[in-house]
Amino acid sequence: MKIYSWNVNGIRSAWNKGFLSWFETENPDIVGLQEMKAQPETIEHLEIPKNYHFYFNPAQKKGYAGVAVFSKIKPQKVLYNIGIKRFDSEGRFLRLDFEDYILISVYMPHGGRAKENLDYKLQVYKKLLILLKTLTSQKVILIGDFNIAHDERDLARPKENKNNIMFLPEEREKIDQLIKMGFIDSFRKFHQNNGHYSWWPYYRQARQRNLGWRLDYIFVSDKLKSKLKNAQIQVRVLGSDHCPVQAELINFAK
Repeated sequence: MKIYSWNVNGIRSAWNKGFLSWFETENPDIVGLQEMKAQPETIEHLEIPKNYHFYFNPAQKKGYAGVAVFSKIKPQKVLYNIGIKRFDSEGRFLRLDFEDYILISVYMPHGGRAKENLDYKLQVYKKLLILLKTLTSQKVILIGDFNIAHDERDLARPKENKNNIMFLPEEREKIDQLIKMGFIDSFRKFHQNNGHYSWWPYYRQARQRNLGWRLDYIFVSDKLKSKLKNAQIQVRVLGSDHCPVQAELINFAK
């Protein structure tokens, strides 16, 4: 089972830059997309890949946020809200309940360069962790753009960013809590060294110089740890300031 997560920074832009070709080549079982920046009526002309079920949670504000999921299997239930008014209005959450597992795709708030939205970001993390705590006995796959670099391996310049948003101690501690709860960072199960990033600023040729951050994750609950076969970051895939992250699991879903 191949699972992908990708912040496309505008689905129409990514589509014009080869998204469909990438999709068809990878032949994924599930793809979670973040930062769709679209409304349903603005993507009606896009050719949704055949044999996939498509779920879209757009932001109320046009051209902003929004998440979507492609799935080969139709879920038994789809939920679009987490229970925080602002977060839910921004289209940042999708939960798909399948017979054998639960998939949750999120686009967590950035927090603001001046940390003006840090309290909001931490509030959302608190709510998400409460939800996940109720699901620890189940098979859960958690994917998305988390807007946090977990440790010093996850960004090119940790010392220079120790007081900056996306690398603050109180943010990183939320990922610590998630891992203590029993969720496994799929990429770190297979790759322990630094230099692996999923987002690069547009300025100063940051991507060419690999001055990036690892902000995009695929976590699995403890019950799926033994099913992880591999995990990768597809750094060569262009089309956004983020690149796709991928994990493969074996022998657990029908």
